[in-house]
Amino acid sequence: MHSLNTSDIPVRNNYMTPEKHAQMIMLRRIPGYMIWYAVVIIGALLSIFPYWLVLLTSFKPANQIFSGEPWSFPSIFTLDNYNIVLNQYAFPAYIGHTLIYAAFSTIGQLIFSTIAAYAFARMRFPGRDTLFWLYLATMMVPNIVTLIPMFILMKQFGWINTYYALIIPSVLGSPYGIFLMRQFFRTIPEDLENSARIEGANTLQILSQVILPLSRPILATLAIITFVQAWNDFLWPLIITYSDDLRVLSVGVTSFQSMHGAQWNLMMAATFIILGPLLVLFFVFQKQIVRSIHLSGFK
Repeated sequence: MHSLNTSDIPVRNNYMTPEKHAQMIMLRRIPGYMIWYAVVIIGALLSIFPYWLVLLTSFKPANQIFSGEPWSFPSIFTLDNYNIVLNQYAFPAYIGHTLIYAAFSTIGQLIFSTIAAYAFARMRFPGRDTLFWLYLATMMVPNIVTLIPMFILMKQFGWINTYYALIIPSVLGSPYGIFLMRQFFRTIPEDLENSARIEGANTLQILSQVILPLSRPILATLAIITFVQAWNDFLWPLIITYSDDLRVLSVGVTSFQSMHGAQWNLMMAATFIILGPLLVLFFVFQKQIVRSIHLSGFK
């Protein structure tokens, strides 16, 4: 009787290498990735479309705005809208006022928020945590609630339509800025401060020579957030100022709208002038802005 030789039977090798396994997983995930990429692309297009519409409209003459589709290219590109905005209106002065307002607000926020945050993070005094959380709870109060009391206070000081009223309320720190800086300061090891104290450094020296050099990323984050907020601020400058000598860009745009209609070509040119510095700021400080989104996403 012929014996069966097992070596003659073909054996199916079911072993899969890690590389093939990873490839199969990737193939299975491709449909899901495609859906997510499609969602992201659609969201990006929806976000970019308003800016694209503003840019196209700013290059159109007034008689072409309603003669075709809003997103269509102008038959004749013109810079007359920008020339009118910059030469026949006080927009160069508005740019200067806005820069002053945003610069002083940013510098003040950095100084006072840093000092207050260091006190809440490192110094020990009775009621420190209770005071901090009570102050932080003011973030829950809408700005519109404090608008009238702040206006009355500025009126009592005689600061209506002055730089004092425009700048000071946004200079003396903010709950969000203090909270952001405090949380970062708490991540810095206290051993660094103790070593500096052993060397004879006082509190101001520790803050300026030890803490602040380590806090450059969070300082840049707070500076970018504050500058953008001040640059786009509309309600407070609208209420507290009424003359062209102090008018900022966001309020100046409203001068192109009257009871007889809106000059959309001039308004779009002015709007793109406002967006220009922010776009430059984004391209120059992309990493810091992404970091600011990461750090402030819980706001």
